[in-house]
Amino acid sequence: MDRKHPAVLSRHPGLGRLTGRSGDAYGSAQARARQAEQARERVRLMIEITARAGAYRKGLLNAVARLSPEEAGILSDLEQHGLQVPQLHDVLCGGHVLVDAPELYERWADGKGSHPRISSHHRDIDKKRYPDIGMHGHVVREKLHGRTTTGTWVQLEKTPAAFGGKKMPSLGDLRHLMDYVVYRFTGSNVGPWGLSRMTERRPMYLSPRVAVPTALTAPVAGALTSTLRRIEQSDDTTAVSHELAAAFPPPDRADLAGELGEALPGRAGRGLFGNSEVWVTQTPSRIAARVLRERCDEAVDAVHARAAGGPQA
Repeated sequence: MDRKHPAVLSRHPGLGRLTGRSGDAYGSAQARARQAEQARERVRLMIEITARAGAYRKGLLNAVARLSPEEAGILSDLEQHGLQVPQLHDVLCGGHVLVDAPELYERWADGKGSHPRISSHHRDIDKKRYPDIGMHGHVVREKLHGRTTTGTWVQLEKTPAAFGGKKMPSLGDLRHLMDYVVYRFTGSNVGPWGLSRMTERRPMYLSPRVAVPTALTAPVAGALTSTLRRIEQSDDTTAVSHELAAAFPPPDRADLAGELGEALPGRAGRGLFGNSEVWVTQTPSRIAARVLRERCDEAVDAVHARAAGGPQA
């Protein structure tokens, strides 16, 4: 059976549809390849823009020309979580970045060339369950990332460290030790293309999860639940009749207080006043208060005058 070459299918879209799943798979692969190339071009442009304004070690633009899809994917993910072009300078210079997105840990760990690493970052995390992951690259040099309690951290290093266990220190380990000495003296991370003050103690925080669930005590939860039920019963009316409203009661939820903190897709939450119209009230200005007071005094004087003149008339 004569099989068409993929190049032929690309020139004849109709043939791709006739081949069924194989054509669909080829089309999806092409789409992924285009998206990867677009991400690489976008990251290259971002680095070229920031290189015009910031100071970097020599060789950055030459390394950008050999940017791998895995490196571009990491920087592109950071951009999608709020990284701006000026912040890219600190990332390339070794800034410690926190992102409240746990899925990035798995995505980057599955990248080509990723391998387990040993590091001293975020010791509160179970390293057996979530080992730190390293990856070599022309631009990132040595990318190191791991898990945090609420997401993922990432940092670019100038030189990797592979010591640990029974391995003898290598030349790269000695260079990494020199970078640590620079960090201790300057208080700055040593990245592949410069120094950054964004350390683990003072990190760059992208997409912070500001909604933190908090448990209520039993008395507070009980009082809040009874209040919410009373509000729902008072609001259980329609424009037709009370009988019709009674025929369609609201859903019976066992935990009204717990519903207030439920998280919705996209990190949205109902919150305590999430579905309410909120008005901001302010005290009147001093001028307005004086005018209102004068009018009130005039009205009181007029009432007293009428009351005093009434019997005399």
